[in-house]
Amino acid sequence: MDDTACTPIFDLLAAAYPHATDPEPFFSSPFQVLVLTILSAQTTDKQVWALREPLFAAYPTPAALAAADPTELEAIIRPTGYYHAKARHLIGAARILVAEYDGQVPARMEDLVRLHGVGRKTANIVLYHAFGQNRGVAVDTHVLRLAQRIGLSDHADPAGIERDLMACLPPEKWGPVTDLMIAHGRAICIARRPRCEVCPIRQHCRYYREVRRAASD
Repeated sequence: MDDTACTPIFDLLAAAYPHATDPEPFFSSPFQVLVLTILSAQTTDKQVWALREPLFAAYPTPAALAAADPTELEAIIRPTGYYHAKARHLIGAARILVAEYDGQVPARMEDLVRLHGVGRKTANIVLYHAFGQNRGVAVDTHVLRLAQRIGLSDHADPAGIERDLMACLPPEKWGPVTDLMIAHGRAICIARRPRCEVCPIRQHCRYYREVRRAASD
């Protein structure tokens, strides 16, 4: 897609979902951003938010989480799924924070990706939501699907899609574009039957043009 189309798409999504990029009221510290983002893999925001209070009541600091009994932690986070692996990641990440970062979540990509359970996607989310840094684009399942469907990227891998989105958007839009595309993916551009008839960006969308072309043949 022509790079000049990326900013209009971003602006239309920002107008359609004005609260998608609002600061998350559940995040009160970088530590909470990190923990809840790790937990958000393969589950819904609703499930993650529901356990926020008991989780941080039991483990309010990286030191407390580093010393957690895995069985007790698993009992709290079980509703999010994959709780055995997530518990290992959380405890492992907390131990590194305590041992190497004085119990503080680092604000650098190269440090964050050293933590258990943290790849570029999670690191990008933490940097943006915890520190206000636009270091990259977090490519989750919604962003991956929409980027390919709209025509913003022809890559199949998150790394390639992130590079394409970073190339066609100015840096200040890298962080919020993830939240906007997630909102649009949930509301309109759903996986199986996208609601193209009410889509605010359909005139910029490759999929919509192909559907219209097929209908006219």
